[in-house]
Amino acid sequence: MAQSYFKQYPSKDGFYKEYGGAFLPPVIEEEMKKITEAYYAISKSHNFISELRSIRKHYQGRPTPVYYCNRLSDKYGGRIYLKREDLNHSGAHKLNHCMGEALLAKYMGKKKLIAETGAGQHGVALATAAAYFGLECEIHMGEVDIAKEHPNVVRMDILGAKVVPVSKGLKTLKEAVDSAFEAYVKDPENSIYCIGSVVGPHPFPMMVRDFQKVVGVESKEQFYEMTGEMPDSVVACVGGGSNAMGIFGGFIENESIDLYGVEPGGLSMKTGDHAATMMQGKPGTIHGFKCYLLQDENGEPSPVYSVASGLDYPGVGPEHSMLKDMGRVNYDMVTDKETIDAFFELSRLEGIIPALESSHAVAYALKLAKKNPQTSILVNLSGRGDKDIDFVVEKYGKDYGIG
Repeated sequence: MAQSYFKQYPSKDGFYKEYGGAFLPPVIEEEMKKITEAYYAISKSHNFISELRSIRKHYQGRPTPVYYCNRLSDKYGGRIYLKREDLNHSGAHKLNHCMGEALLAKYMGKKKLIAETGAGQHGVALATAAAYFGLECEIHMGEVDIAKEHPNVVRMDILGAKVVPVSKGLKTLKEAVDSAFEAYVKDPENSIYCIGSVVGPHPFPMMVRDFQKVVGVESKEQFYEMTGEMPDSVVACVGGGSNAMGIFGGFIENESIDLYGVEPGGLSMKTGDHAATMMQGKPGTIHGFKCYLLQDENGEPSPVYSVASGLDYPGVGPEHSMLKDMGRVNYDMVTDKETIDAFFELSRLEGIIPALESSHAVAYALKLAKKNPQTSILVNLSGRGDKDIDFVVEKYGKDYGIG
């Protein structure tokens, strides 16, 4: 792959080969053009870069460390390392792009941040950013996810955000995106829609990737400093795909390193039992962009499910869709059972309770380690599991000796 990968993709119109773009009503199309122009003009400026670097160091606590899993590696083989995004302020990788988006909003003179959230980590991160910059914040969240991720709802309330329950459809992430878009359309002049992943219309897939790339840049330097070499494999979970694009960004131009994106295989491969978009989807359009999409015969998004609220989205980032077609990233899946097993394995062998989203990547890394015991595997541990413990204990606790 050419060294100019990040200059090639996306195109000036926001396409990653055939995926991406901005398929929007005229009023929103105009606003997206303004955001695109502002991003190119502002984000490359000395003042913006200096302020963001200061925020990352003094507020977020970056760089987050890379950690070697001694006991996990002894048990499963291989050499398993974690990029500890769970130690990023607010508990997940999400703050990386939320602080960037909020800083851009400040430079643009916006007064309000609007977003969707599934697992709640994006909502918490954006509420954190809004509090930091003194902006209003409105978070749309499906009623199912509000019940599952109650601790994060409380955190958003404490941080001063307005949480809007969404009761349409499946009451999960897709419906939260629909609702947030509707709210944004009502006042695009004073507000900005801060999309929570590398999805949506241009420029958001590019913008979120660029802000998240710090994870990969740090990881590459840290891993080499620790080991004197590069990892054989890099693994991350994929819903929309922001944490994956973040860590892949440090390694994508080195084709000797295998990249793995791990989707939720859920309960089965029946429609509505999983969210394995790359495994079962086909190209389609959702929320103003083209990507691989789980869809019915009419092209409408199919019902999806994941034990991890942040992964139950029928689409995926357009850049991931391109990377699948190019064969640069290997996309696979793990089941709910494998995910919960990994959640408890990491907790009990290493003293690190992972988010259920991240547990998908850990589960896949354990399978890789067993299969290739001589290799080194770097996992993006994208978030901590505080938000999930009540749900996990209530649903699975007895199977793992709790209660």
